[in-house]
Amino acid sequence: MCVAVPARIVALKPGPLPMASLEQGSRRVDCCLAYFPQAAVGDYVLVQHGFAVELLDPESAAASLAAFADLGLVVEAS
Repeated sequence: MCVAVPARIVALKPGPLPMASLEQGSRRVDCCLAYFPQAAVGDYVLVQHGFAVELLDPESAAASLAAFADLGLVVEAS
């Protein structure tokens, strides 16, 4: 079983596939937006294996991130 963690899009990257730079807690990661080319900077996505697999509303993302933080699994950015 895999767990997808919400991440906020901080930059879009040019190229043949839609890509984004994400802020995931205190980490920066890249992912492919092929399934959600309409995603924009500031949106939240669930990321699994380098692909955005779901576009989240801010309230759902905040609730998920709070739950992960409570479990000590994600360090929130300061």
